[in-house]
Amino acid sequence: MTSPLRSELAAGVLTLTLDRPEKRNALSGALIEALHQALGRADLDADVRVVMLRGEGKDFCAGADLEELLASAALSLGENESSALRLGTLFTRMRALPKPVIAMVHGRALAGGAGLVTACDLAVLASSAQLGYPEIQRGFAPAMVMALLRRLTGEKAALDLVLTGRVLTAEEARATGLVSRVVPDAELEREAASVARRLAESSGTALALTKQLFYQLDMLSLDQGIALGARVNALARETPDFHSAIAGFLRR
Repeated sequence: MTSPLRSELAAGVLTLTLDRPEKRNALSGALIEALHQALGRADLDADVRVVMLRGEGKDFCAGADLEELLASAALSLGENESSALRLGTLFTRMRALPKPVIAMVHGRALAGGAGLVTACDLAVLASSAQLGYPEIQRGFAPAMVMALLRRLTGEKAALDLVLTGRVLTAEEARATGLVSRVVPDAELEREAASVARRLAESSGTALALTKQLFYQLDMLSLDQGIALGARVNALARETPDFHSAIAGFLRR
């Protein structure tokens, strides 16, 4: 059976390609499991410094596999909750990974596909790309992504997106705070590769400490955040990467 996910490691960047172009890279159970396994390997592999997520074919990812979704109506509540949680824990696993995860997005990123983009640390979109959470238009709820979406856009913008299901242009997605960068279609691969390369050349320990601190701040008060920041600052000063970088700078 052909894997729904391709992986390639080069110069510290692990590129994961959603490979179901005939289904617009719809998120099947098998693809979700393959992503879990790939992220697990990336966490343990010292040669992986950055993860890049992209899609094969015309679209990044059109959302859940609708055939599987329809068939799930015959399953029990517990079975469906367990299935949904596999996608939800994929989002949290991307956030917990101590290495940056970048989405390179072309075509459409809808529903669960938009959720993948939302869960990535950085997202670079082609100017013609579209992103949205249209589940409500199919009698469904964009339930798994809302915890992330509220943090990115704020209450009113997030509720507008999930209640109307409207699809955003790339520039609208950037203005709403959902993505990092929008570039001309012809420059998408070059720009995304450039971002990944710069991150891969950075200190792995500094990236891990920064990413971990950034997401932990969501749960803390200002005073608690400053205190945790001081702890991370102190830890960073003890790392070999810090010592060599500062010494190298002073020798210039």
